[in-house]
Amino acid sequence: MNSNRRSFLKMATAGTGGLLLSSMAGYASVGALNEAVQESQRKTKSHKQLFNMCNFAAPAIPVVRIGYVGIGGRGSGAVSRMTNIKNVEIKALCDIREEAVKANQQTLKSKGLPAAAEYFGSETAFKKMCDRDDIDLIYIATSWDWHTPIALYAMEHGKHVACEVPTAKTLEEAWQLVETSERTRKHCMQLENCCYDFFETLTINMAQQGLLGELVHGEGAYIHPLMEGMFTKPNKPGGYVYEGWRWKENQLNGNLYPTHGLGPVALAMEINRGDAFEYMTCMASNDFMMEQTAEKLIATGDPFYKQFGNKQYRGNMNTSLIRTYKGKTIMVQHDITSPRPYSRLHTLSGTKGFAQKYPEPGRITLGHSESSTPEEMMKFQELYTPEVVKHVADAAKVIGGHGGMDFIMDWRLIDCLRNGLALDMDVYDAAAWCAVTPLSVWSIANRSNSIDFPDFTGGQWKNNKRVDLTLRGGGNTTVVTR
Repeated sequence: MNSNRRSFLKMATAGTGGLLLSSMAGYASVGALNEAVQESQRKTKSHKQLFNMCNFAAPAIPVVRIGYVGIGGRGSGAVSRMTNIKNVEIKALCDIREEAVKANQQTLKSKGLPAAAEYFGSETAFKKMCDRDDIDLIYIATSWDWHTPIALYAMEHGKHVACEVPTAKTLEEAWQLVETSERTRKHCMQLENCCYDFFETLTINMAQQGLLGELVHGEGAYIHPLMEGMFTKPNKPGGYVYEGWRWKENQLNGNLYPTHGLGPVALAMEINRGDAFEYMTCMASNDFMMEQTAEKLIATGDPFYKQFGNKQYRGNMNTSLIRTYKGKTIMVQHDITSPRPYSRLHTLSGTKGFAQKYPEPGRITLGHSESSTPEEMMKFQELYTPEVVKHVADAAKVIGGHGGMDFIMDWRLIDCLRNGLALDMDVYDAAAWCAVTPLSVWSIANRSNSIDFPDFTGGQWKNNKRVDLTLRGGGNTTVVTR
């Protein structure tokens, strides 16, 4: 990657809604940013793959040895779920906090499993773990800033990577992940659990079977009323270390969390596998809530709340629109401050049918029918639930993780690695889905002008095969409820 492209990438990932924040220091103007974007598109389109990681099947690993980095709430859930899969060894636990490591060590003990090696006390403790030669997979659930650095280090040291969302925060990080995965031939899978939810996998399979016809439009969202947690004090002595990560992230005016809604739609539309994102535009409302909330808290006189003052917060509702090379459209929304019911707004609209979840229950209509009966929905589930979901559905509902989709995701990852099968999601998916955030920031800063997507596949999206949700010769990974 030459210096011109690196300069653009650093510029394109900063700035918000007409205001240049401190992260844009050193760059003259939004106009200079616009010029850099134009140069970037010429550079990114000339990317030559070192090796195509889409549909890549790495050598089989009969017993998958895992090291975990970041084992707070989400990470500890991942450790617990994985104890229910045979032919897995949890070799190492890493967190900056010793108490988190000890708590997860106790989880292993309670499940009758051997103790894992421990790494804690430093932000870079993960490096010693990745340096080991008895680990195959690094499972990352740290704060966002550390996702890419850990993933890069792990791949460079011969490990496959499974990383919580977002795998990359910037375009530069996305390119680094792609180039490193291609060069090392190590998987870099984004742990987008919503791609394994029951309704989403059902509709992806139905779309692949042609029941919805040609998909024309899709919609996804992350609408989640989290305002109360935005500015809260730490309330768990000896528990999580409060870093204000959610408040800090929400000073960036863009679509900050697109992958939950976008991922299932992208798989259904065969993005990076026959079609690709071509360009997008983004618009945000003003902030009508976060600054006002911060001011009220500051007025209480509690010194803890002073840090929230004199900040530029993102707009409450963000709407991104993406157009693909085949002329299809996708809407992706983000709002975690408004008092609205939770919604991921999974919508697929085709020439022969329609599917939508949120509000629940989800519904699917074929032809020009305007509704589907409960009996019809049960029939769709019986006929078109993918093989991989049927195989572990009962266990997943017991073991849990957002209703079971987390466990399905974990089991599928391990089954593919054990049997030497291609993963359902690869580094190009991670890069493209995460790129929505920095591109949305650029678009908002430029009055919602459109911006081209980088082609992380180097043009290979035209030839890549679509995701296959059958067992593909796998399915021999045993589940044991501990």
